[in-house]
This record gives sequence, structure tokens and C-alpha cells, in this order.
Amino acid sequence: MTVLRTPVETRGEDLTTVASFEVNEGQTIPFVLTYGPSHLPLPAAINPAQALQDTEDFWTEWCSRCSYEGDRRDLVMRSLITLKALTYGPSGGIVAAPTTSLPEKLGGTRNWDYRFCWLRDATFTLLALMNSGYTEEALAWHNWLLRAAAGWPANMQIMYGIMGQRRLLEWEADWLLGYEGARPVRVGNAAHAQLQLDVYGELVDAFHQWRMAALELDEGSWALECTVLQHLAEIWDEPDHGIWERRGAGKHYVSSKVMTWVAFDRGIKSAEKFGFKAPLDRWRSLRDAICRDVCEKGFDATQNAFVESYGSQLLDASVLLMPAVGFLPASDPRVRGTIAAIEKHMMWDGFVLRHDPREGSPTPMCWPAMSPRRRRCSNAWSRSRTIWACWRRNSIPVWRVKPGISRRR
Repeated sequence: MTVLRTPVETRGEDLTTVASFEVNEGQTIPFVLTYGPSHLPLPAAINPAQALQDTEDFWTEWCSRCSYEGDRRDLVMRSLITLKALTYGPSGGIVAAPTTSLPEKLGGTRNWDYRFCWLRDATFTLLALMNSGYTEEALAWHNWLLRAAAGWPANMQIMYGIMGQRRLLEWEADWLLGYEGARPVRVGNAAHAQLQLDVYGELVDAFHQWRMAALELDEGSWALECTVLQHLAEIWDEPDHGIWERRGAGKHYVSSKVMTWVAFDRGIKSAEKFGFKAPLDRWRSLRDAICRDVCEKGFDATQNAFVESYGSQLLDASVLLMPAVGFLPASDPRVRGTIAAIEKHMMWDGFVLRHDPREGSPTPMCWPAMSPRRRRCSNAWSRSRTIWACWRRNSIPVWRVKPGISRRR
């Protein structure tokens, strides 16, 4: 149940609560909305002024612990605040977004529920927080992960509920109109049952980065990683649904294979640096086999570029991560060719599209600002300024993953 408390007189009207009142200069009139289980007594009233002050004090103190002192600190700090706000304190779980069914395209049907903890998204979030000095959040998520992923890795999901729930069944609320008419409105996400091989790479990489940052991990962490890599050794060459969670039949997505390479690479590096017991010869053999497989089957010589999936001629933004994760150096001619092809076919008003527009489903993303070629730094900074401009024009100071470029939204 929800309880609304305010000194203003309210009335019911067409199944809504309305009020008419005046606010004088310097006057404050509180409206406090409280939630609680319907079978329990009404939630206790709070002092709104004190609650506001407590909230401001919390965030002021939290922001003061940020260790980042580089360029555009205001934008970085605003982003860190948003990431922290996506964290569920009692469990340490981090949701991908607090929303459901916001469309990738206005009026379209690709409207998904993102109010869950994706291992991939949470890993990126934790690396950003950790690199900015927020190790407490990193350790809380590490503990959440150990609880959520407990058991055999074959049963590990790509996402969980904030308390570690596994059953995230998807259904449609057909009585709701959706955002600007974008239907259906979905609750739950069927992608929780998909195989997405890249998640294993992000997971093992996160553990490695935490160790490199001298964070103390649970004793069971290395055992979990070894079990995960043992399972990955059996399934890395299977088709999956990729980082974009495509519905339908699986494919051999290049970015997924690259991240399986990352999983074994980081496992090897952790074992070598920290003296862990591991089947290093087998892991090295698998790492080399994956690299050969990707370079032979995921590269299209006619375009001089890595493509979305084996046998495809379509490009994909996710392959831009190759040099960032260490799969190939930025100076490699194949990486240079991939960047050139993406700039030619997938750039749109300073942004890079998620999918190749020749496929017919362009979705704006902002990765091109992270161009890995040093000689293109000027272009990268120019595109970064485009992103910052969009950030400042937004109605709230956060960056949206899917800006409506064509409609200047």
C-alpha cells in the first residue's frame, strides 16, 4: 500500500488524488509518499525536513570519497551518483535501470524490463565505482554475486532479481498504453534464460581487476572462477544470443567469443600473478584456440573488418571492445579496418549505432568517443563533446543509453 501525507487538503477525482493550494515565497509544503505491506499497520510518519537533510548529508559525504580528479569531474560524479542510486543496499545487487518498457524506437515493440541485475552491467558498474575509490560497493556486489551464482555454473544466469531471484518470467500488462503508445508493457525478462557467453568473460575479468586493486575477496572466489572456466571450456564454441540479447536462434557472435577469450586470459593472469593452482596449460591452449577461431571466422576480408557473427557481413558496435579488453592491439590492421568500416557505415550524427543500419534496426549508442586509435584522439574528443552537450541538454543530468537522435530527444 502507499500512504500520502500532506498538510494540504486533498480530494478524490476520477480515481486520482488532487488538491488546490497556494505556496508563498519562502514557504515549503511537504508531500510525503510512503510504501508498506498492506497486511501491516500504516508506515510511521517521517519528518520530511529531517529526511531531506539526512539524504543531502548522505550524498554529500558519499561524493566526498570520490578519488577521481581528472577531466569533466562534474560529469563523472553525476554518473557515479546515478550508478550508486541503482544499487539495492540490503543485498548489494545493482539493477541495469529503474525502468521497464521504455522503447528502443517510439511506437515500437522492443520494450524490455531492465529492473534486474545483469552480471554484465553490474560488472561494468562495479569497475567504474572501484576505479573511483568506492571499494565498499564492489565488495557488496561481490558478496551478492557469490550468493546469486551459487551452485553449478551451468545454472548460472545472465541476470537475477535484486535479492538473487532466478525466476524472472516475462508477461505483458496489456491494459497499459505504454510510453507514448509503445506497447506492450512488459514485466519480467525472458532473456534471463538465454545463453550469453560474454558474461563469463566480464565476470572473471572483474575478479581479476579486484585482485589487482588489492581488494580482499572471499576465499571461495577462486574456486568459483575455476568452476566457471571448467564449464566455459565445454561451451565456448556454442552459439549464443550475444550482448544485445537477440531473440530467436543463437549465433556465433564475435564479441561473445572475444569475451570467452578474456575469461581464460584473466584466469591465467590471476593464477600467474597470485600463485593460484590452475590447469594453466589447458587454459592457454583454449585461449589460443579461441583467438584463432575469432580471427579466422569472425573477420570479413572483403570489408577488412570484424563482423557481428561468423559468416555475417553485418557490422556491430560491440566489436569495438576488442582492443579495450586486450584481444588485439589498437595498431592491428584488422582493428583499424574495423574502426574505419564502422565509421563509414554506422556513424550517425556523431554517434555509433548499436547494429548495422543495413539490417534495418538502428539503435543509437555512444561508444565512438572511445576510439582506440591514438591518431583519432581529436575525433574521440569531438564526439565526447557531442555526448556532453546531450548530457547537459537532458531534462535531468544523466546520459541516456538510447537518445532519439532523429528527433533531437
